[in-house]
Amino acid sequence: MAAQPNIVWIVTTQWRAQACGFAGDPNVRTPRLDALAAESVNYAQAVTPHPFGPFARAALLTGVPSPLNGVVDYFDPLPTSARTIAHDLTARGYATAFFGKWHLAPRDPQAPLVGEAHARSMVEPDRRGGFGYWEGFESGFLLNDPWLHGTRLPEPVRVTGYQSDVLVDRAAGWVAETAGGNPGSWFCVVSLEAPHPPYGAAAAGIAPRDPAAIILPPNVPAAAGEQARRELAGYHAHIEATDRAIGRLLAVVPADTVVVFTSVHGDMHGAHGLFRKGWPHEESVRVPLLVRHPALAPRRDDAPVSLLDLPAMTRAWAEGQAWRCVRRTAEISMPSVVRLPHQCDRVWHGWRSPERKFVFNADGTPWLEFDLSADPFEQRNLTPPQLRA
Repeated sequence: MAAQPNIVWIVTTQWRAQACGFAGDPNVRTPRLDALAAESVNYAQAVTPHPFGPFARAALLTGVPSPLNGVVDYFDPLPTSARTIAHDLTARGYATAFFGKWHLAPRDPQAPLVGEAHARSMVEPDRRGGFGYWEGFESGFLLNDPWLHGTRLPEPVRVTGYQSDVLVDRAAGWVAETAGGNPGSWFCVVSLEAPHPPYGAAAAGIAPRDPAAIILPPNVPAAAGEQARRELAGYHAHIEATDRAIGRLLAVVPADTVVVFTSVHGDMHGAHGLFRKGWPHEESVRVPLLVRHPALAPRRDDAPVSLLDLPAMTRAWAEGQAWRCVRRTAEISMPSVVRLPHQCDRVWHGWRSPERKFVFNADGTPWLEFDLSADPFEQRNLTPPQLRA
């Protein structure tokens, strides 16, 4: 493998693995990602180690799971002492940049999660994970007209446009500037909030789908169907808009760039009668993960890969080496209860292979087991005698 390739991570929020055209979802339109998948290694069994944003973001930047990475609670910031992939690649001579949602700085737990309070909250330079160039926002879920601050924006500035478009355009500008003025390699993270709620927000001119036309999987009970269809109508509009934005970025990065596409977690959308995330079900824990590398042939890979593996993967690519998953299982967990509406109500931990998944309560008693080889949509929960409480 060639040494020192340019690398870009495209990280979305709440985009579950099944919600892609290449994954067979009949509701979505993702032509750019479908084309990317045709050129990529598709890690079809990839999981988030923690199906909630801050925990997953800390893990994918550091390669260390919560709570060991210092993020124990939803409002915990990433410690300033944490070593991230940005530190590792800077030490290897890379120019590094981050654009978009951070969600790892101190923030006011009393402020509304959606709106300007968190969107304009400052991420101080020592809390930007070691990235040489940083431009983004703490959180806020403003899918339109985001507030940005950072290396060249000392105070938050509101930028007009759909958030995914704004961020990929600004990242593309940095890539063009860096590629033109720096003989070395670069690493860029583009962190998008879409398709996270509010699902009713405007989606760059793409109209929400007709809820009645949404095809629900069998594991969405009738009682949850109306809400699921209503949410999915907006969800899929944001997926289509963000797919289009991602296509704009892919069109301008050099063809030999290593491209990663993933999400920090999924969304239940009524599966098993549940909504939002934090749950140990596939809709919440399994995420898309595509890797387009000029030295890797496109294929489907069913290894139990986790977002925790991304730093190690990226370091290997930076050193001109191949990376291969050697584990038989991936750990998954929810280290603390996030006391927000509709979220998972308990701490849990477990592990997942392509065939099976075991989930335990915080005290070690069994909670759930799934035979994924028999039923990938988890319509049956299997609890054999040796796991009964």
